[in-house]
Amino acid sequence: MDPKELLQTFGLVGVWVILFAETGLLLGFFLPGDSLLFLAGVAASPVADAMFGDGTKLSLTGLLIGAPICAIAGAQLGHFLGARYGRKMFERPDSRLFKREYVEKAEYYFEKFGPAKAVVLARFIPIVRTFLNPVAGVLGMPAKTFFLWNVIGGILWTDGIILGGYFLAESIYDVVGDHIDRYILPVVALIVLISVLPIFIEIIRERRARRRAAAIAAEDPAQTTPAAGRHSQV
Repeated sequence: MDPKELLQTFGLVGVWVILFAETGLLLGFFLPGDSLLFLAGVAASPVADAMFGDGTKLSLTGLLIGAPICAIAGAQLGHFLGARYGRKMFERPDSRLFKREYVEKAEYYFEKFGPAKAVVLARFIPIVRTFLNPVAGVLGMPAKTFFLWNVIGGILWTDGIILGGYFLAESIYDVVGDHIDRYILPVVALIVLISVLPIFIEIIRERRARRRAAAIAAEDPAQTTPAAGRHSQV
């Protein structure tokens, strides 16, 4: 789906609906969340009409308030459905739209980073941000706890990318003019790369922690075999 056409056709309300669907409905995972948010930020800037055509400028206030509300509401719906229906939601054969690996990937992040970090970090990962919400409900994450981290992640994700598009809009216009549609794919690739940086950082930290633990164990093996020492004295 072309996010530029979506903006031109449906405007601000379309952005809200798509964010709700992408985060709250399992079939919404294919919707262009990251690129749509970025281009929505561009469409709220002073160069919006020049880049997208007259009458397409969006309200920055409407985006900064409405986008996180819809993303948060969608995720809460996903969590509720997961808690209500359990794994029945995922008991379906693989198809062009649904694949079991999407659920497994969401479960992997949930277990690897813990509930709080997973809910926040998943916002920045396409597909995972759709499936992690019901997975959190299935795995028993309390609704109040989920809501807290859902709000934090929803605001960081939506408003962060919107503001990025808004403040970079004039620089982008100086380079590409009104042909931004030709550069959507590179822009999306850059957004996705930036989005997954928190995951890479967490993985690197975890590996370093494991190496430190292994180094400490190697330097002082007595700490790992206290029981053996006690048995030898009996």
